[in-house]
Amino acid sequence: MKSNTIIWLLTSSLLFGSCTDELLNTTPPSSLTDINYYNDANDLEKAVLGIYAKMQNRKPNDYQLLELPSDNLYGSTNTGFAGIPEIDALAISPTNPILTAYWQESYAGIFRANAVILNIDKPKDYTQIKKDQHIGEAKFMRALFYFDLVRTFGSVPNVLTALTIDEAKQYKRSNAGLIYDQIIQDLKDATEKLPLKSTLSRNRASKEAALALLGKVYIAKKDWVNAETVLGQFFNRYGSNYTLVNDYNQLWSLENENNSEVLFSIGYTDGTNGQDLSTAFVPNGGIFNLVSRGSEVALPSWSLHKKILLGDKRLSKTIEAQYLSAASGGQNAIYFPYASKFVVKQTAMAAGLDLPVLRLSDIILLYSEALNENGKLQDAVTQLNKIRQRAFGDQNHNFSLDQITDKEQFINVLLDERQVELAFECERWYDLVRKGKMTTVMKVEERNYNPTSEVSQKVTLSPKDYMNIFPIPQAEIDLVGKAILEQNPGY
Repeated sequence: MKSNTIIWLLTSSLLFGSCTDELLNTTPPSSLTDINYYNDANDLEKAVLGIYAKMQNRKPNDYQLLELPSDNLYGSTNTGFAGIPEIDALAISPTNPILTAYWQESYAGIFRANAVILNIDKPKDYTQIKKDQHIGEAKFMRALFYFDLVRTFGSVPNVLTALTIDEAKQYKRSNAGLIYDQIIQDLKDATEKLPLKSTLSRNRASKEAALALLGKVYIAKKDWVNAETVLGQFFNRYGSNYTLVNDYNQLWSLENENNSEVLFSIGYTDGTNGQDLSTAFVPNGGIFNLVSRGSEVALPSWSLHKKILLGDKRLSKTIEAQYLSAASGGQNAIYFPYASKFVVKQTAMAAGLDLPVLRLSDIILLYSEALNENGKLQDAVTQLNKIRQRAFGDQNHNFSLDQITDKEQFINVLLDERQVELAFECERWYDLVRKGKMTTVMKVEERNYNPTSEVSQKVTLSPKDYMNIFPIPQAEIDLVGKAILEQNPGY
């Protein structure tokens, strides 16, 4: 039984709950119990894991909606994924199946979080500490899902409780400002109730992750004062617990996936409960001695590739240009760039590599953004240089105030740095929109590059301001009517 609409999700997830769903394969593995039977601590534990499971389902596919419309990736001619060509062309329609799936998986996670919060007092056999943890996890995940939704669609229905079928059919979109208020309140509550990461099993929300995400929310709101304050608190309180990994390549290895830079990640298990992002960018012929075959859904753009400078150690784990096909036994290497960040050995196209949601380098760069917006250019450059120094292995490529003289120039440098550092991690589109650069940057995208002629394929696009947010899925509007669920302007 699987929902295709927000109403069905509202009613079936919160009222009936007669299905079981695969959960995040953590320790111990389990399955979701009926939401009407949260009678003991074990039931609540399973229900909380069920919230993470919805992000686990969605996360490997996020790039289709959040990277393909940016200048990081472009769609391969070898993929048959429905909906990708129109996203790639900045021509997203309300009927796009990728758009609809993103909406539905997000709301499914929200409904599971709501169910935990609504039923949190039912069990009587667990400690207040564990109860607080479960509340904190549910609110953290609800905030994360809503943060993704409000940045992607703007105003959305703000569902915080169980609804009857009739109530659900009358549930309108809430103002984006109110959504942000709820996200902030949830994260403040989560920050108070969640334990430190060091006391938790991996892939669970922590106090540090909640505070960092709160700072990121203030950045999205352009509330620069609160952003600087909260991110400053993060570094003052927990900065010593997290460090940049010296070798960028080790961030994406199976052996080091739970490293000192990860604040929060989604877990996977090779073969049995794996993710397919690790093969999404791999050429169809596979990679010699690594992956037997790939999906080749999308390819890295030259717009991104040309920004990774000579000597930048991030290049080899971002874009691999020399392709050794598994199908040919590794013979006759050719120039065929593919996104290499998530590629690891795996079983049956189901990789066990965890996918980070919050990384320290992202938070450092956001902190530098807040400092710059608050007129503290020197401090902003200092933070930015932490990422540069790790990328090049020395201080020779660090920026100085002689090179960056004002706020606007810093923004351009910061966006380039974030593009390279966080490539394919679903930050680029949001960055361009937040800084008001989308309609300028996306007018022309350089895609395929010919190293012999040294000429790239330049594709002209038609970005418009209304495209800063995507259309509401038509399937959701059709169910309740456009008077209840209005479409975004331009679509």
